[in-house]
Amino acid sequence: MSKVLMGRMLAVMALVPTVAGAARLNLACGSVGQEQELCRQGAEAWARQTGNEVSLVSVPTDAGQQLTMFQQLLAAGGRDIDVFRIDVVWPGIVGPFFIDLRPYFPESDRAAFFPALMRNNTVDGRLVAIPWFMDAGLLYYRKDLLEKYHQRPPETWQALAGTAKVVLEGERRAGQARLTGFVFQGKAYEGLTCNALEWVDSFGGGTFVDAQGQVTLDNPRAVEAVSFIASLMGNVVPRGVLSYEEEGARGVFQSGNAVFMRNWPYAWALANSAESPVRGKVGVMALPRGGPDGRSVGTLGGWQLGVSRFSAQPELAVQLVKYLTSAEEQKRRALVASFNPTRVALYRDPDILRANPFMGSLEETFASAVARPTVTGAKYNQVSADIRNAVHATLSGRGAAQESLQKAHQKLVRLSRGGRW
Repeated sequence: MSKVLMGRMLAVMALVPTVAGAARLNLACGSVGQEQELCRQGAEAWARQTGNEVSLVSVPTDAGQQLTMFQQLLAAGGRDIDVFRIDVVWPGIVGPFFIDLRPYFPESDRAAFFPALMRNNTVDGRLVAIPWFMDAGLLYYRKDLLEKYHQRPPETWQALAGTAKVVLEGERRAGQARLTGFVFQGKAYEGLTCNALEWVDSFGGGTFVDAQGQVTLDNPRAVEAVSFIASLMGNVVPRGVLSYEEEGARGVFQSGNAVFMRNWPYAWALANSAESPVRGKVGVMALPRGGPDGRSVGTLGGWQLGVSRFSAQPELAVQLVKYLTSAEEQKRRALVASFNPTRVALYRDPDILRANPFMGSLEETFASAVARPTVTGAKYNQVSADIRNAVHATLSGRGAAQESLQKAHQKLVRLSRGGRW
């Protein structure tokens, strides 16, 4: 089964020439932005140091599709992948298929990482993955356009909409018909769940499911938040956003065709790359509040590395994980492509702060980031699907927020068995 799955959904490319007697590992990386190239570079460096081989396994950009693929592969006991890159919300779902890394990472090593991430990656007392890079939702904006129209960076979602309208009106009078106001991850996938959580929590509408496992999705503040974003569709927000993942949103913003963008930190380095049309014109800040009494929150994201218990070379795979999550490698990735380290000390590294000035404030951003409702455990993927489908229906004009969220709320209550996930 795993061979069929790999043939249909995965492409593997060797990173280094075959070396007689060398052991070979397969590593599943991401493919958003520069991630696959940075992963290749890191894996190649480890391979040269150790005399082994690493092959990169390409995966879909859609996180939900990745999870489905990994679940099928692991459930079949497949040995096609030794080291998996997993989302921050997956340890409770795929953790049983990974080895315990605690024996390989002493307490002194574990203490270097953000404690919240280490707790997140510990399932039933087993450390199933090591944090590789962190994420939190951020707002990118065109500094030049805001200055041109005497606008301040928006502190609320309402101010964002007002500022976008001012800029759009002025630029369209000047003949810039392709410019749009705000782009984000609006496709019905995990990225929309993250965006929706930011909107709802910033309006005071909670986190879909509370810490005790009770479903909270259907409430007036959540309805207000989703209704407000839906009201921007077709004017401030282009309807094409309904098919955007991270790269779709970045492509529009980086080409100079959006005033605002919600995205992850990785987009900073690309927006300021030598070939970027908006190089030097971009600002980045915390996401807006949901009104004067709301709060600014970004969804906590990030990716971890775990070792499959079906790997034929588990101890060698652990060595690769240690290298890729080391301070030196995380610093390289931060300098080259703005990937946020998972080691606390790197947020005070002067080289990193010179290359990524906004990272100086991200330690606080990560500390206040809103976590997705992983209290739902192995059912999280279904929970996320019900939420994002409800929000996508509202943004698409296929039902009011009140109706869509109420239906999703009822589904989650049935799924939760009264909060007993």
